[in-house]
Amino acid sequence: MSNASFKSKLAYSSGNLSVNLMAQAFASYIVFYYVDVLGVEPGLISVAMVIHGIVNAVLNPLFGHISDRTSSRFGRRIPYMLFGMVPLAALFTAIWFPLGTGTEVFWYFLTIVLLYDILFVMVVLNYSALFPEMFTTMKERATVSSWRQMFGIVGMIIGVALPPLVYGNLGWGPMGAIFAGIALVFFIIMVSSSKEKTVVDREEIGFVQSLKFTFSNKAFVLFVIGSFFVQFTFAMLPAAIPFFTKYVLGAEDASNTILLGAIFIAAIPCVYLWGRLVQKWGARKTVLIAVSIYALAMVPFVFVSSVAAAAAAAAAIGIGLAGLLVLLDVLLSEIIDEDEKRTKVRREGMYFGMNGFIVKWGVSLQAVVLGLILEATGYKKDAVQAEAAVWGIRSMLSFIPFVALLIALVFFYLYPTRQTKSTTRSGDLEA
Repeated sequence: MSNASFKSKLAYSSGNLSVNLMAQAFASYIVFYYVDVLGVEPGLISVAMVIHGIVNAVLNPLFGHISDRTSSRFGRRIPYMLFGMVPLAALFTAIWFPLGTGTEVFWYFLTIVLLYDILFVMVVLNYSALFPEMFTTMKERATVSSWRQMFGIVGMIIGVALPPLVYGNLGWGPMGAIFAGIALVFFIIMVSSSKEKTVVDREEIGFVQSLKFTFSNKAFVLFVIGSFFVQFTFAMLPAAIPFFTKYVLGAEDASNTILLGAIFIAAIPCVYLWGRLVQKWGARKTVLIAVSIYALAMVPFVFVSSVAAAAAAAAAIGIGLAGLLVLLDVLLSEIIDEDEKRTKVRREGMYFGMNGFIVKWGVSLQAVVLGLILEATGYKKDAVQAEAAVWGIRSMLSFIPFVALLIALVFFYLYPTRQTKSTTRSGDLEA
């Protein structure tokens, strides 16, 4: 019987504001800041983002395995979050205060980002791994996932839609410091109210054997490939929108806020709706519908030419995006429950770690695709773009994410139905 209080659910969920604020601000603006504002060559930043992706990806399963094997009086997950929160906030701030000139800025960026990766994975992986452990029924998971994504959308709004207003008035560095402070506050609230199960089987098998168990799970393999392509689109949209508003629409920076805000404001009421639908239909059917809606919403960006039309199209994106935000962790939690029946241990750390290992490549792939398209189509900083560059930027908001989501749809369709909407973990009763 699950007995998490409403206060505990809400406090745990609030941590997602911090996660999304930092992750989305980084993914959405770091390339634009270093390329278009600081003038670093797009190719160099693409290289740095690939290295960032490799390190971040490798750290996920490694830290997940270590976390699964950790034993302390504070639990397996909470000690890492307590240790990592403050330095994580400090390093996020440092990213937005570049030192040096020319290629020195590139090396500074690469060094700080790699240190940031270590702390980000340490904190966020363990935060995610608590989800299926603290909340064990489909009803609870659907409810908490909805709350998490409501907080997460607020974090996205702060991290993606507000930066043009903040850096336009205060500068990029102060923006980073303010966002880091907000993230730290909500991490503290989350950790102070989170409780780990005191009776849990700790993983004793080695890293390689744990990897074999993980990848022998067909449901996980299908899920994580679909999730990769979804996460790629999550990274592509906010990274491309600043280029779209500036060079396709010919609009001011404030229009980034309008477009991104439209996505997230439309998503907020839909989060609750998707949480109810997953309880009614089950995770697999619901995710297929969400991906389909999300993909179709990309089509208008082929032809929209005004801020108002682009905002309307962006709002449509928010409907499907909300469903995927709610559903991905619910699906992964199903997989973890099934794995426990097979291996007799809870391995949330490894599953969330391997999921992170694979989907983090989506962020790197987004940066590579963005950089290659800009280079190949003749993009010029602060110039009127050639027609090829305009269509290249349009494709980053339409054709490319649409194709990625079609691929994701295939893998989610092949995902085996592991649990019905009423099934709960290990005999837990519905709360």
